[in-house]
Amino acid sequence: MRSIGANEARTHISRLLDEVARGERITITKHGVPVAVLVPPGPAAAVDTEALMQWMREFRKGNRLDGLSIRELIDEGRR
Repeated sequence: MRSIGANEARTHISRLLDEVARGERITITKHGVPVAVLVPPGPAAAVDTEALMQWMREFRKGNRLDGLSIRELIDEGRR
């Protein structure tokens, strides 16, 4: 992993982003102290929609509105 000063990073951000897109990690320093790391994004997490829906169903079982409507809750939140 290579380091680069903040001023130089600001000047060459486009080139740095190209390097990161190719897989390189770059540490940005300010007065010699690391302040940020540019890294390529990781793989997107897959969402298990069936498990999410099951969790929502279970969550609803223990959380009732006790006669309140969604509109009443929205209005209460606006006060």
